[in-house]
Amino acid sequence: MRRVLVANRGEIAVRIIRAAHAAGLETVAVYSDADEHGRWVQLADTAVHIGKSAAAKSYLNSAALVEAARSTGADAVHPGYGFLSERAGAAKEFADAGLTFVGPAVSTIETMGDKAAAREAARRAGVPVVPGSGPVGDVDEALAAADDVGYPVLLKAAAGGGGRGIRPVASAAELAEALPAAQAEARAAFSDDTVYLEWAIDGARHIEVQILADTAGTVVHTFERDCSVQRRRQKLIEEAPAPGLPARTRADINDAAVRLARQVGYLGAGTVEFLLTPSGEFFFIEMNTRIQVEHPISEAITGVDLVSEQLRIAAGEPISFGQDEVGIRGAAVELRINAEDPDNRFQPTPGTLTRLDLPGGPGVRVDTGFVAGDRISPFYDSMIAKVICSGPDRDTALARARQALAELRVEGVPTTVSVHRRLLDEPDVRAGAVHTRWLEELMPETL
Repeated sequence: MRRVLVANRGEIAVRIIRAAHAAGLETVAVYSDADEHGRWVQLADTAVHIGKSAAAKSYLNSAALVEAARSTGADAVHPGYGFLSERAGAAKEFADAGLTFVGPAVSTIETMGDKAAAREAARRAGVPVVPGSGPVGDVDEALAAADDVGYPVLLKAAAGGGGRGIRPVASAAELAEALPAAQAEARAAFSDDTVYLEWAIDGARHIEVQILADTAGTVVHTFERDCSVQRRRQKLIEEAPAPGLPARTRADINDAAVRLARQVGYLGAGTVEFLLTPSGEFFFIEMNTRIQVEHPISEAITGVDLVSEQLRIAAGEPISFGQDEVGIRGAAVELRINAEDPDNRFQPTPGTLTRLDLPGGPGVRVDTGFVAGDRISPFYDSMIAKVICSGPDRDTALARARQALAELRVEGVPTTVSVHRRLLDEPDVRAGAVHTRWLEELMPETL
């Protein structure tokens, strides 16, 4: 592997380019009409225009990406997260074009991208899954399945992910009404109308485990993250390790993630996601077959460069460390700073960043794809930056996060900074006593 095409934009494109350069690899950036002056375009060795501003005509256009790789002599493609990162068809197109895909095999993406198939793989690996059903095709099947599972339930798109394609249902009447709408939504969003049911666990925490697997069959984890502070199942704050997790539960949940990765013949970086009940039981919910937005907090507590490991693995090299060589060192928290208006139900607020002053100091890292004067485009995700703060303990990491927010200055567009400042002062956040519905209960008037 010599030259990597980065099939993404924004902060993750910057992150990949830096890791590739540190590994001695050349990089190719891609950009749409809206991103001609993007920071990642300037950092890469070469940059190629791939289409119009709409994602469907640029970053989701696999043919344009293959042609960009061919025209620049790239021999590998790193998809980042989002866009084509979990699309098996795109991974196959890259492979068919002779390009190394920095990620798992096509068959693995297919299996773990189908939530019903992923649940079955977890069962085979001896990993507990949330009680639920197989695919339900009509109302009668759904009602019968819900009676077995017990209300409340979640209607979930089999091809969904990232919190999308989920509808909570509290009764048979709601289910009969919601099923056709859920199927239509799944068809429109994922080109697959298959849905299934899961038991809705009250007061659950969202715990996810970062794993790495290489071509020699070695699978390791870099411990877990708690991503329970969510708005409409979209993460706002993540921290590592999960606060207050008993040592036995930590060992069991990390071991379960490794077992599942081995079961499906995983390759590369991935995240196995679980729900943890108030009683301490955990259940598998899905696997993301890519690098995650929140990977920096795992890096902060372990010292492992996850993107560099991805590149090593894709080149056929072994993981650079063994499981007994990695441990938890302190704590870290990540805050997603988005161009959204909290006073207007978090509506996206595209526009020009007239000022962007980033915080610094010990234990403070900021990942961003923007500088002052750049425009936050209406065509893509609204994230401006990720503020990652770490320390020798959780209290220090949170204190540094509060100080970082005090230093951060973003002008030109409304942002979520004020929400993060409020949340870090909430007693439940300070105590680590949050769950996936906590934020909705705290701020129902704005969400």
